Parts: sequence; structure tokens; C-alpha cells
Amino acid sequence: MTTDVDTPRPERQTGGSRAGSSLRRLLTLREGSIVVVTILAIVYFSVLNEHFMTTANLKNLLPYFAPFAILAVGEVMLMVAGEIDLSIGSVYLFTPFMFYEFHELGLSLVICLVASLLCAGAVGMLNGFLTAVVGISSFIVTLGTLLGVGGLTLIISNAAPVDMPGAEVTSKTVQVTHVVNGHKITLPEQVNSVGGFARVFGAGVYSELFWALLVVVVMHVVLTRSRWGMYTIAVGGNRHGAAEAGIKVRRIMIRNFILCAVLAGFVGILEATRASTVTPDTAGAAETMFRAVSAAVIGGTLLAGGEGTVIGALFGALFLGVLRDGLTLEGVSADYLDFILGIAILLAMCINVYVGRVRKGSGHG
Repeated sequence: MTTDVDTPRPERQTGGSRAGSSLRRLLTLREGSIVVVTILAIVYFSVLNEHFMTTANLKNLLPYFAPFAILAVGEVMLMVAGEIDLSIGSVYLFTPFMFYEFHELGLSLVICLVASLLCAGAVGMLNGFLTAVVGISSFIVTLGTLLGVGGLTLIISNAAPVDMPGAEVTSKTVQVTHVVNGHKITLPEQVNSVGGFARVFGAGVYSELFWALLVVVVMHVVLTRSRWGMYTIAVGGNRHGAAEAGIKVRRIMIRNFILCAVLAGFVGILEATRASTVTPDTAGAAETMFRAVSAAVIGGTLLAGGEGTVIGALFGALFLGVLRDGLTLEGVSADYLDFILGIAILLAMCINVYVGRVRKGSGHG
């Protein structure tokens, strides 16, 4: 005699449950939380102000986040290895002045670019040597070079701003055709323009965005697909274990310090070319460093090392840029701006901690 046993049937997912499942999968990604928070911030300011999503404002948004995305990528590579570089603000300021000094010697713009980036790399090598070989904490080392390189910049520049070579604006007359009452009229107009070097390295409307996306894509591949990235993660996760496994720990650390400094110097040149002038503002350099570190951390990179994401750094920089641009567009007083940004960073970090726990509980971390 047989009995019929009801076998459980798989429940069909409704649209709401599928959406919830997709959101949960997104949040279990290291950069998932900051992606969601950034999208919410964009939606919020778009609803709050009709001018936020205009082409003109989006162009204004680019300098708020593109340079900091590049800086944050360098910090990610160091933080994943369990280190930090506080000197990037001073290197960011120092490199354009070296560019100017090399140009005063009569060198070409390209040679000046390479030579000034080598100077930035030398600062990174010093940081790496003192940290990896001598054994001084990277926090102390880079705090020292933050002050030292900043002071050296003031000495070199005599605390006076200079014009950035290659960023000179030239004016030329072009013939422009207008249609008036159905008739074409050609009139001469003055058009301001910069040279090809400046358009590529900062002065072009989208040049900083292009460089930011290029650096993010390349370094994402390096961190997730290359031996360099794998060794960096191993060093940050367990330095002694990595050394016993045959990884050249000191070499990896010095390489990442050099990379971080070179990217900082490159951003300094991009920003100086965009502004067409270089101002020895050490206070602004320190703020630049803090924003880059903030972008890396809220993007999902652990200060303890062993875990980080380049894509998250990009969205961390975008989140900070959207906040600053949106609040400025709303006319928020500068007295409240840093306060609101600080609260937003803390909230974003709380969300990151919660999502990290969810990820570990779901087996993704």
C-alpha cells in the first residue's frame, strides 16, 4: 500500500523578493554600500535642486571628485598592505613646483612631467625605506614627510604662487557664422584656448575624469588579477606569513609607497594645469590628504589591511564630491559644510561596518 506524500515545491519569487535579493547581493559586495549611498545622495540632490543634474553642474562636479579618486587609489594600495601615507598632500603640492623649476631650466613639458614625477617617487621611496627597512611606523614617517616636504615647497617657491608652464591661455580670432532673420552673417570672435599638453593633463573639461577612470581600471586589474595585487593583500592580511611564503614584503611595501606618491604628484600637476597656477597652500594640501584617505576608507578599504577595493575608492570620492557640490549648490554656509561632511562620513562608515558583518555572515567575506 502506497501513500501519497506531499513534496515541498520551491516557492516562486515575487518581484519584491527578487528585488530584495538583488539588493542584498549588491550590499554583500565590499563597495556595495557606498554605491547605494552615493546613488541615494545623487537622487536626493536631484530632487532637491533642479540644477544639480544639468550639464553645467556636472562639469563643476568633476574637480570635486576626479582628482581625489586618483589619490584614493594610491591610498587603497597602501592600506590593503596595512600602511598609510599622510604625505600625499605635500607631494601633491611639491610636484607642480618642481615641474615649474625644471621648466625654468629650459626642459620640455614632457621632460618636466617625467622629472617631477621622479621627484614624487623619490619621496615615496624614502617613505617606503624608512617604514619597510628601518621599521618606523608609516604614520610617523609620512607625518614627518608631510611637514618636511610641505616646508621644502615653501622654501622652493618663496611662499609665492607661480604660473603653471604649459597652461597659458592664448586668444585667437575665428570666424563664426550666425543666423539672423534667416540670413547667415559671419563675424569675427575671440576664442580662448590652451595647448595640447594642457588639454590632456588637466585643462581639458573631461581630462581629469579620463585619467581617474583609467587609473581606477588599471589598478583594479592590478589589485584583483595580478601577482602584485595578490602579494599586497597577503602582506596586509598576514605579514609574517607572507614573508614565510617567500613574498618580498619590503619590496611590495616600497613599491606601493612609490605608487602612492607618484599618483599624488600626478594629481598635483593635473590640478595645477587646470587652475593654470600653483599656490603654496600647505593647509589646503593637508585637507586634500584627509579627503583622499576618507574616500578610500568609506569606499570599503580597511585601515587594518588585507582588504580593499579600488572601485569603492572611486565611489567614495564621488560620494564626497556629490555631497560637497550638492551642499554648495544649496547655499549651505562654509561654517556648516565640514560639519555635515563629517557626519556623512561617520554614517557611511557605520553602514560599511554593518554591511561587512552581513557579508561575513553570508559567506562573502
